[in-house]
Amino acid sequence: MNRRQRIVVVGTLAANPYAGMAWMHMQIASGLSRAGYDVYYFEISSDWPFDPVRKTKVNDSSYALPYLAQVAAGFGFEGRWAYRRSYSDKVWFGMEKEEAENLLLHADAILNVAGATRLEGEGIDVGRWVYFGTDPVFHEIGYANGEKHSRTLIDEHTDCVTYGENIGSTDCPIPPLPRLRSRTRQPALLDLWQSPPPTRKEFTTVCNWKQVGHDVVFRGETYYWSKDREFIKFADLPRRTGQPLEIATNLAAMSSRNGARGEAIAAMGMATDARSAFEANGWHLVDAESFTLDPWNYRDYVQASRGQFSVAKDQNVRLRSGWFSERDACYLAAGRPVVCQDTGFAKNLPTGEGLFAFQTMDDILAAFDAINSDYGRHSRAARHIAEEFFRAETVMSNVMKDLGL
Repeated sequence: MNRRQRIVVVGTLAANPYAGMAWMHMQIASGLSRAGYDVYYFEISSDWPFDPVRKTKVNDSSYALPYLAQVAAGFGFEGRWAYRRSYSDKVWFGMEKEEAENLLLHADAILNVAGATRLEGEGIDVGRWVYFGTDPVFHEIGYANGEKHSRTLIDEHTDCVTYGENIGSTDCPIPPLPRLRSRTRQPALLDLWQSPPPTRKEFTTVCNWKQVGHDVVFRGETYYWSKDREFIKFADLPRRTGQPLEIATNLAAMSSRNGARGEAIAAMGMATDARSAFEANGWHLVDAESFTLDPWNYRDYVQASRGQFSVAKDQNVRLRSGWFSERDACYLAAGRPVVCQDTGFAKNLPTGEGLFAFQTMDDILAAFDAINSDYGRHSRAARHIAEEFFRAETVMSNVMKDLGL
C-alpha cells in the first residue's frame, strides 16, 4: 500500500501571533490534511518572535511556544508540529530533532508560506522547498529589478506558488517568478466558518493601518504597500451611505514598535489626527488587539458582522494582480457579503451577488444598495462563492496537482 505523501507547512504564526496569521497558516495545513496528505506544521525562522504582551520582538519563546501548541491543537495538529529556536540555542520543541529534520529532508514538499523563512545559514537540509507566495508584487518586482534580497530568497526554492492569479496574463504587467508552478487563492475551512445570521449591523474589516518598507518601483513608477493610502480615498464614505462601517485596526498612536537588534516592525499605529478625521466622517474604529490574539475570538467578530468592506494595497490594485485576501474568503465562508477594492479578481471570481469589486465611490454605494435591498440573497451568494471557489480541500488539492503531487 502506497504511503500518503508528506507535506510540511513552514510558517510564522507563532512569530507573528495574531489570529489572521493563525487562520492563514492553519487553513493551508488543514486543507492539505483534509485532502488526504500527511501534513505537519513547522516554525524554524531565525527572526525573533513578537510578544504581544511585552509589545516587542524577543529573543525567547515564552509566548510563542504555548501559543503555537494551543493553535495547533485547536486545528487538529496536536503532535504534528515542531518549533526550532533558530534565533538562539537551535533547540527543537514539539518533535525530537531527528524526527523533525528527517521530515524536512524527506517530505514530498515543504511549503514556505510567504517566503518568510530563510534557509541561508541555518544548517538545515530540506527536500523540495516551495515558495508559497501569499502577498504578490513585492518579491516579483524585486526579483525583476535584480534586488539581492528577493533574488537570493526566491532562488533558494525549487518551485513557486502565488496568490496573484492574474500574474502572467496580458492585463497584468507583473513579471512571474521563475519556476512558477501554480496560481491559486486562499483556502477556507468552510465548516469552521458556517454561521447563523449576523448579530450586528456594521460592515467591518480587520487590518493594519499603516505599514512601511515594502513600496516598490517598477518601470519608473512607485507602487505602495500600506492600506491607509487607499482608505483615505474613501474617508467620507459613511457620510454617503446609511450603512454603518467599522475598521478594527492598531489604534495606539506610535511611529513604530521597536524590535530585535534595533529594527522596526513595519506595522504602525493610527495617528491621532487620522483617527479624529475618520471618526468625524462617521467611521466606527475599534482596537483590533482586543480580539485578534485568539483565532476563535477573531472568528466570532467576523461571524457577528453584517459583511466586509475593505480596500486593498495600491500594488495589487494598479498592477491588477488578481489577489484576494484570506479575510475576504473567511467573510464569504461565513455567509457575509464582501465589498472590496478591485485588484482584477473579477476575472477569476463571480461578482455582483455576494461579492462586489469596486473602483469608485459610486461602485461602493451601488453595492451597499444592492446588498441591503435583499440581504438574504447576497448572504447565500457569498457562502456559495466560498463553497465553489475557496473550499480548502479543493484549493490545496489543485496546488498539489500543479506541483505534480
